Amino acid sequence: MSTIKKLKALLPPKLRDQLRIYAYRAETAARRPRFSEMTAPENDWPILLGISFPKSGTHLLNQILLGFSEFAPFAHHIPVSFAAYDGDTGRKRSVDEAIAYLDSLRPLDVTAAHLLAWPPVVERVCSSKFVPFFIYRDPRDVVVSHVFYIAEMLPDHHHHKYYAEELHSFEERLTVSILGLPEADVEFPNIAERFSFYTDWLDRPEVLPLHFEDFIHNRRVTLGKVFDHVAKRIPNLSIEREKAIDILEESINPKNSPTFRSGKTGEWKKYFTDEHKRIFKDVAGDLLIKLGYEEDGDW
Repeated sequence: MSTIKKLKALLPPKLRDQLRIYAYRAETAARRPRFSEMTAPENDWPILLGISFPKSGTHLLNQILLGFSEFAPFAHHIPVSFAAYDGDTGRKRSVDEAIAYLDSLRPLDVTAAHLLAWPPVVERVCSSKFVPFFIYRDPRDVVVSHVFYIAEMLPDHHHHKYYAEELHSFEERLTVSILGLPEADVEFPNIAERFSFYTDWLDRPEVLPLHFEDFIHNRRVTLGKVFDHVAKRIPNLSIEREKAIDILEESINPKNSPTFRSGKTGEWKKYFTDEHKRIFKDVAGDLLIKLGYEEDGDW
C-alpha cells in the first residue's frame, strides 16, 4: 500500500468521503468548458441515478451511465454511492438518510444506489431532478452471486464470518442466501422479501427498468433504451443515436464489474440442488413469474 493510501486509511470515513467529494467537484468543474457550447435543457441538467437490487449489475450500470460523460457534461466517475444497508454492520439506513443523500447531489452528477422504494424516496426520485434507472436480475442468479460475494470477495462484510466459519459448504451458504437469517441481530430476510423493498420502482414510468440479462443477450437494443431514456429528458444531445450507443457499449469493462464474473446468465442451474429449487419456489416462486423469468412453477 502506498504512503498516500495509508494516510487516507487513517482518516475517519466521513472525512474521507468529504475530501473525495471536494476533489470530485473540482475535477468536474474543470471538465465543463469542454461542453460550453451545449445549452442546459428545460428544468436544468438532471442527475443520472442508477438504482440496483444488490448483485444485479450495479457496476455494469455505473459504467454505462458514466459513458454519457463522453458526449455530455456529466461526471465521469462516482465519488460516493449509497447502500440501504451498511456493509460493515448490516445496519439499515433510514428514509431521512436516503433523502439526505439524494439532496446532496447536484445537476450532472452520475450516481449509484441500492435505494429502497420508500414512498418519500420514490417521490423525490420521480421528479425532473433525476433520470432514474432500475436494474435487476434473475433472483436465482442473485443468491448464487451473493454467496460468492460474501464468502470470497468481501471479508469485511458483516455476514462474512458466519458464511465462512459457521457454514461449511456452498450448499449451506446458498440455502441461507435464499431463506435469509430471520433470527439474526441485523435484518436479513429471504430473497422475496428483500426484493419487495424495491418492487415499487417497477411501477413508476419515470424509472427505466432494466434486466441485467438483456445487457448480455440483447445489448445494443438495451443500450438504445438507456440512451432514449436520457434523450427524452435532454433532447438537445448533439450526437447521433448509433454513435452514442457505440460509446456506451465501449464504456463497459467486465473486469471492473464483479457481477460480470462469468459474463453468463442462468448460472444458478449449476448450483441449485433439487432442495434449493424446492425452498426457492416456496419463498419466491411468485416473484420469478412477476419479473418474467418463469411462466409458472414448473422449472
